[in-house]
Amino acid sequence: MTSLKNEKNQLFLGSFIHSIKLGELQYLHDTAVCVDKSGKIAAVESKCDLKKAAKTLYHKLGWKADDVVVTIAKDGQFFFPGFIDTHVHAPQYPNVGIFGKSTLLDWLNTYTFPMEASLSSLPKARRVYTRCIRRTLAHGTTTAAYYATIHVPSTNLLADLCLAMGQRAFIGRVCMDNLGPEYYLDESAEQSLSLTKQSIEHIRRIDPSFTLISPILTPRFAPACSVDAMTQLGALQRATGLPVQTHISENVAELQLVRDMFPDAASYAAVYDTYGLLTPKTILAHAIHLSDDEADLIAERGSKVAHCPCSNSALTSGEARVRWLLEKGVAVGLGTDMSGGYSPSILEAARQAALVSNHLAMPVGKWADVPAEERERARLSVEEVLHLATRGGASVVGLSDRVGGFDVGMDWDAQLIGLGMVDETPDSGSMADGGNVEIFGWEGWEERVAKWVFNGDDRNVKKVWVRGRLVHERTDR
Repeated sequence: MTSLKNEKNQLFLGSFIHSIKLGELQYLHDTAVCVDKSGKIAAVESKCDLKKAAKTLYHKLGWKADDVVVTIAKDGQFFFPGFIDTHVHAPQYPNVGIFGKSTLLDWLNTYTFPMEASLSSLPKARRVYTRCIRRTLAHGTTTAAYYATIHVPSTNLLADLCLAMGQRAFIGRVCMDNLGPEYYLDESAEQSLSLTKQSIEHIRRIDPSFTLISPILTPRFAPACSVDAMTQLGALQRATGLPVQTHISENVAELQLVRDMFPDAASYAAVYDTYGLLTPKTILAHAIHLSDDEADLIAERGSKVAHCPCSNSALTSGEARVRWLLEKGVAVGLGTDMSGGYSPSILEAARQAALVSNHLAMPVGKWADVPAEERERARLSVEEVLHLATRGGASVVGLSDRVGGFDVGMDWDAQLIGLGMVDETPDSGSMADGGNVEIFGWEGWEERVAKWVFNGDDRNVKKVWVRGRLVHERTDR
C-alpha cells in the first residue's frame, strides 16, 4: 500500500492566498507555513522569513533544520489551495471537446456510452485514467469526485491509480440497470448492488480509513436506475454512511423523461428523496432547472450541488442559478463534468461560472422580466468563484475541515501558481511558453488574481501537493 506519510517536515515561504468566506480572499504576504510529516499544516506565521522560521518556528514545533524541506515562492508566485472538482467522468476524458451537434440524451448514446463501455479493457482503462489523473493534477485539481464505469476491475484500477499518483479522490462505480444500450447495463438491481459492494471493498483494502481514496455510491441518474436499484442503493447508503453522487435537472428533455417514468413523484428531487438518496452527503450535478420547492427540499436534506458551467453551455442545457441556490442554503462547488465539459481545468470552470452568471444579469430572454436588482445580484465575482473552486467544493465533498484553505490543522493540498512577469525593457525578455498571464508590475494583488482567473491555465501551475506530497511539478518553472 502507498505510504501516506512524508519523509520530512516542510516549510513554505512567500505569499499565500485563500478564501476565508464567500466573496473574500485573504492575502498573506511574507508568511511561513509549516507542514508536518503527516501532511497537515502545523503553523502559519506572518512576517516570517527563513532565518526567523529556523530560529523560532522549528524550536516551537520540535523540528530540526536538517529534517525540513524548504520551498520559497519566487517573484510573481503565490500559493493557493488545491482545486476541488466535484463532478468529473474519468472514462470520458478522451472525448473532451467532442459534442457533435446533439444535446444531452443523444450525446450520451453517440459518444459517452460507447467510450465508457470500451474501458472494460484494462490496458485501455489504464491509458485513459493515467492521462486523466495527470492532466487534472497539472491543472491544480487535488481532489476529484470521479464517476468511473459499470466495470468493477477498471473502477478499482482508477482507485489504485489515484492512490499511487497521490490525487485525493472519490471513486464511484456507475450504477445503471435501466435506459441504456444493451451492451452497457447492469443485468439487474441485485447485480448493480453486488458489483458496487465489490468496488467498495477494494477501496477499503487499499485505503482502509478512506484517508485519500473514498468510495461513493453512484446511481447515474434516476432514469438509468430501476426502482429496485435505487431502493437498494438508498439502503446501502443508510448502512454505510457513504457519500452519493448523481445528476439532477440538467436538461429539459430529461425532466420530461423523469415525469414520464415517475408519474407519482412530486419532482425530480423527490424521486431521489423517496429512495433515501437525498442526503447530507449527496452531490447533485447541474441542478439547472430546479423549482423553488426542489431547491428547498435539497436544502432541507443538506444535499449539495456541483455547478458545471462549461458542460451546461456546451450541451445547451441551460444556466444554473448559483446565487439563488446559495441564498436557499444549498452548498455549491464547481465541476468540470468532462466530457460534457470541454476542459479538465477547474480554473476554466471558475471563469465560466463568472461569465454564465453575467448572462443571468442580462435583461434578455427568460430573465427579461426579472427586476434589475435581482438580476444584478445573480452575478458572481472573481472572489466568489474561487471560493466555489476551493472551500465551496470542500463543503460539497464533505471535507471542509480538511481541505480548501490554509488553516492550521488542515491538510496541505496546495498549488504554487506562477504568473509571467514582463521585463522592463521592451525588446528583452523571453516569449517562452509561460502562459497568457502577463504582469507588468503596477497591478495590485486583486488585479493579479483577476488576470489569473480569466487568462490562466496549467502553465501557471508550477507545483502541486496533496497531503504534503509533491504530486506534480512543471519542468519549465
